[in-house]
Formats: sequence, C-alpha cells, structure tokens
Amino acid sequence: QSKWDSSKTLISSPADMLADEEGGPEPGWVTTEREVFSDFHDLNKDGKMDKDEILHWILPQDYDYALAEARHLIYKSDVDMDDKLTKEEVLDNWNMFVGSQATNYGSDLMRSHDEL
Repeated sequence: QSKWDSSKTLISSPADMLADEEGGPEPGWVTTEREVFSDFHDLNKDGKMDKDEILHWILPQDYDYALAEARHLIYKSDVDMDDKLTKEEVLDNWNMFVGSQATNYGSDLMRSHDEL
C-alpha cells in the first residue's frame, strides 16, 4: 500500500515509513521524529504534510541562509575563537570558503577587503 494518497500528500509522518514492522517497541529516534513532525512540520495538524507544509519545511521563510552560512564558516575556521577571522585562518580553510555561497564560491576572496 502506498504512503501517498491521490492528492500526493503524505498520509502519515516520515517516521511511520520506518517504524518496526514486527510490532516491537518503537525506537527512541522514531518517537523523537514523530514529535518533530507533529510540533514543527504538520502545521495544520491534519496528520500529514501537504504541499505548503513541505515547502515551508524545505525552504522556511524565517531562516536566514546567508547568516547561517557565515556563522558556520566562522565556527569552523576561527581557531583562536575570538569571533574574528585572520587571513591565515581563512587561507587555512580555503577549500571551505571556495565552496561557500557566502563567498560567491570563492570569487569574493579574490577582491581586496579591509576587514581581512
């Protein structure tokens, strides 16, 4: 039996697809995922995710991707944990910066910056 109904909405939470089929106790992570689904993904509380809920889950409106990426780069590169990146810290992690959308995939590193 398909987990999708005719309108292409998920019939139940993703954890339901992974539940123990032998009827044994549910693993703790499945219980946690059910709670996350109920609390954060099933916004209209109908027990399934519709198109709008899936869109909100994948591309939340209230999430600042640039800020998150910048914080990630600093967290991973700031060896002395002073919340500032030195030229050496950036160069030591050049591969992470070149692959980051926050640096326009490395092209912003080629320009002169006072802050560096």
